[in-house]
Amino acid sequence: MPFNEKIKNVLSFLGRVGLSIFLLVYLFQKIDLTKTKEVLMSSNLVYIFYAGILFLIINGLLLLRWFVFIKAMELQVPILSVVRYFFIGLFGNLFLPSSMGGDLMRILGLCRASQQKTRVVASVLLDRLSGFVSIVLVAIVALILGYQQMDEQFLIIPIILVTLFFVVFIAVLFNERAFLWGCRLFDRLPKVKKNLMEMHYDIALLKSRQNYAFQGLLLSCVSQVIFACFFYFIARGLHQDTALIYFLIFVPFICIAASFPSIGGLGVREAGTAYLFSRVGMDAGIAVSISLINFLFMVIIGLVGGFVYVGTFSFGRIQHHSSNAV
Repeated sequence: MPFNEKIKNVLSFLGRVGLSIFLLVYLFQKIDLTKTKEVLMSSNLVYIFYAGILFLIINGLLLLRWFVFIKAMELQVPILSVVRYFFIGLFGNLFLPSSMGGDLMRILGLCRASQQKTRVVASVLLDRLSGFVSIVLVAIVALILGYQQMDEQFLIIPIILVTLFFVVFIAVLFNERAFLWGCRLFDRLPKVKKNLMEMHYDIALLKSRQNYAFQGLLLSCVSQVIFACFFYFIARGLHQDTALIYFLIFVPFICIAASFPSIGGLGVREAGTAYLFSRVGMDAGIAVSISLINFLFMVIIGLVGGFVYVGTFSFGRIQHHSSNAV
């Protein structure tokens, strides 16, 4: 790797770390730490346990969703490799820029187990895209259902903007002319352009396999609803009586905020949680605590991915040395 590229990567990493630390320090200066500590010390662990069960279910659904798109792309890959790189991707989400870093680890890992590299990329892209679409759908439906309970309709414009963005993105992704026009940016990189067009044709397979697209989207919507319930149970564990409808509306936007470059969404997610739930009367310190407990669950399951990565990496090196010795 060129020296300038190394410097750029280091500065990017330091920038993400700096953003996370800055936002956390700012938030902790604004909240009542004494009150927050009292609530945490008296938390109802039964609800936290329920939240943990939901968190496991969510990740099971997300793994199943990836399998759906892998099947849709007719990818020939070992099941264990898919499971392995799914958990390694969760580990990557903790340290790489937002959830996209974990997606990159999934792509690079699964490409080692398959020669259908463009289809590997397509499966991860469709998996991520279905997740973002479900965020928009759940937020819209929840906002419609909870319209009468909202004192301020401050989320209507963001929902409209996000919806328009994804409508345009999907239209370009599935339309050959529009996609080809966008690929003109890579005219000086013919190999990259060729791979992008191949990926486009792989993704276009979904037009004739809409049942897979609906299955993936359904799993995404269910997991998004359960994720809102996961936040709700943590809040109940911290003695908050905020209505579930607010979690269904706010949590999708918290997910979008967490996708901004940072360390695992840390800081950005907490800022979004504090801002949104403070609009409906929740103490900012409690809101930040809910988000940090969510991050704790992310760390736990991410560490599972870390153990998978270290274990399989070490096993691979042992196999490599053994084969050299023969």
